[in-house]
Amino acid sequence: MTTENNEKLSLLDDVALKAQMLMANFKEGANDGYDHSVTSAGAKGLKSGKVSELTAIAPLTKDGAARIKRILEITKGNLAGATNVGTLHDLRLVFLDNDTKLLFCTAYDGDWDAYINDFATKIPELMDLIFGNVEGWPGIKDPTVKQFILDHQITATGWYVGVPHLTVRDIARNDKIVRGINKAIEQAQ
Repeated sequence: MTTENNEKLSLLDDVALKAQMLMANFKEGANDGYDHSVTSAGAKGLKSGKVSELTAIAPLTKDGAARIKRILEITKGNLAGATNVGTLHDLRLVFLDNDTKLLFCTAYDGDWDAYINDFATKIPELMDLIFGNVEGWPGIKDPTVKQFILDHQITATGWYVGVPHLTVRDIARNDKIVRGINKAIEQAQ
């Protein structure tokens, strides 16, 4: 097959795929008024509105998975110190390949550099307790840590943010407003 034929097939495939997506969105989708498109978050990662993603996979030390499991057991999974970061929407820790690798996924507001700096300045002990179980972890305050993270970071293939225009700060503020309204309603009854 010639390059021209491949391009025609590719173009036809693209048109068919676009038509299928339009139909699926027409039948199943809803227009919530938000722009859910994604852009680059920098060197790696995706961004949708004000929210960015970081996904990394790294090998664990010999007893790394057991140690992280014990940390999560002791804390009952409560990593509340992470709230100090202020821009962290969520984080997930997942063991892969028979507990030999750690998958770390997070969503955060803003820029990658500022986010990593917040880890180093606001929760350094928590970061080193968890990621000290990753092979080669230099420590969150080490000047090489950003390169270490980039070396293990993988840009998500696909990513969706339900409300891409709201930061963690916006969500907390809105929650306080709703709680206040609900409290006023309860007191008025």
